Amino acid sequence: MCGIVAYIGRRPAVPLVVDGLRRLEYRGYDSAGLAIPDRGDKMAVHKTAGRVDDLAARLPKRLTATTAIGHTRWATHGVPSDVNAHPHLDTAGRVAVVHNGIVENAAELRARLTAEGVVFASDTDTEVLAHLIAREFAAGERGLADAVRITLGHIAGTYGIAVLDATRPDEIVVARNGSPLLLGVGEREVLAASDLSALVTHTRRVVHLQDGDLAVLRAGGYEVHRDGAPASRVPEVVDIEPMAYELGPHPHWMHKEIHEQPAAVERALTGRIDDRFATAHLGGLGLSPRETREIRRVVILGCGSAYLAGRLGAQLVEEIARIPASAEPAAEFRYRNPVIEPDTLYVAVSQSGETYDTLSAVQEVQRKGGRVVGVVGMVGSAIARECGSGIYLHAGPEVSVTSTKTYTATAVAFALLALHLGRVRDLSPADGRRLIAGLRALPGQIAEILASEKQIREVAARWASYPGMLYVGRVRGAVVASEGALKLKEVAYLHAEAYPASELKHGPLALISPDRPVVAVIPDDELRDKNLGTVAEVKARDGRVLAVGHDPELKAAADEVLVVPRNEPELDPVLLGIPLQLLAYHAAVTLGHDVDRPRNLAKSVTVE
Repeated sequence: MCGIVAYIGRRPAVPLVVDGLRRLEYRGYDSAGLAIPDRGDKMAVHKTAGRVDDLAARLPKRLTATTAIGHTRWATHGVPSDVNAHPHLDTAGRVAVVHNGIVENAAELRARLTAEGVVFASDTDTEVLAHLIAREFAAGERGLADAVRITLGHIAGTYGIAVLDATRPDEIVVARNGSPLLLGVGEREVLAASDLSALVTHTRRVVHLQDGDLAVLRAGGYEVHRDGAPASRVPEVVDIEPMAYELGPHPHWMHKEIHEQPAAVERALTGRIDDRFATAHLGGLGLSPRETREIRRVVILGCGSAYLAGRLGAQLVEEIARIPASAEPAAEFRYRNPVIEPDTLYVAVSQSGETYDTLSAVQEVQRKGGRVVGVVGMVGSAIARECGSGIYLHAGPEVSVTSTKTYTATAVAFALLALHLGRVRDLSPADGRRLIAGLRALPGQIAEILASEKQIREVAARWASYPGMLYVGRVRGAVVASEGALKLKEVAYLHAEAYPASELKHGPLALISPDRPVVAVIPDDELRDKNLGTVAEVKARDGRVLAVGHDPELKAAADEVLVVPRNEPELDPVLLGIPLQLLAYHAAVTLGHDVDRPRNLAKSVTVE
């Protein structure tokens, strides 16, 4: 993995592919490269272990080819290097392949090819594909599409690939299985990419390829095949402005997306509030009132920030709808042979809608007859299609690797789900109206928090000098603490651990010292005094405390305070997380880190 861009059409391909690769940089990568057909039935390949700008600097000035494939790589097999960068070639230099995913049986295939005399140039699993496709050419008079199809029949694992043959520069073959790949259909040109951001500046007519699809791209159009037979894939017009992928006046994408949260929450709520019955209208769930009433448990599945948003969602469902609910990492769920219950609603959470572990968990639930819905960010994504029903976030594209606005939009989606489930059961109309008023107040309150950014920036500049921090909270504050700690780790590279405040005395209190401060999440709820007791325990051991809460008087107990507006108690966690996003962001900026491309991380994890 991580990014694929391909172009075939009437315009010079290299500038378009390089521009597309730049638009995929946010996904995280360690090397970049591209391939174009050259004279003499050979492929011209340019690649580097470095940034796309480094690749662009290496390219010859005049490249007129109208066909090209490109890639940004996030290392899985082989260290980042020029040799291991994609594209990869067969021995003759005729076939070029770019690949997202993992070939799980690469070692076996590599050994077999080596025994046949093939000499490998790289340490990657992807190079296996180039040699196998070339071997299928040699085995008989086959077209490129057939050679790719036969090769993929020998592959175990996941892939999104683009293949180019130097002797057939008028076509590109692409295929997907577990790794996203989209087509962009223009006027006498077709593009392919692993992310919408590389397409929307050229066309809004997009084809979402499905797992098992193989497509042949030509300047005049495309053909999709599945199991060797033609398959209909009609372009959809995506409702995303190219300007959504422009940074504007913000210094970083993470900063831009933090500040987009009031609008993202507004969109998440639009059309989903039913004032007449004091409930939420979620027609996309596809559940009748009778089916909704029969739900006895909710299990939420996700990875990373999506999992933490799911933990908050489980808390909201239990508190508002009074239905037992839990959340767990999707990968752990699918590997522990879970018991799937017919009266349980399973909810898959993913910003990209392509997270491999979450998609596999969905398939495990469905295989055992369970009902699963999605809470996803991308329309037409694999998880959205697999579930067939659920809630779209409508947060808009999120470019920074670190999730901010999609986490908040997901929390709001779960609040709507909890309200919907609660009103079918025992939540009163009065409580429904109370929560609706709270939901409508969120965008303005988030904007109020963002207006205090200067103070948060100053606090972050002071606290970034510490080697790490502990984050604590109780019940409603516990998930907020976990997400805040994750953000600090992701972008500031500071060691951060989150614990329920009640657990400090059962071990972690041994870590308290003047050099390891504590971030305490203290909503003004029934546990306020217990949280203040935790702060006193920390202070008694010479620890420093940054309190995040509603009451300015917390400064009497803590060293510093970040004040957040009050909402309804159930919804307060949505607001309490916002200053922790800014704290992590400004700590990273203070330390000079690449905020939008945190080391070792990728935006959409489509491999195990």
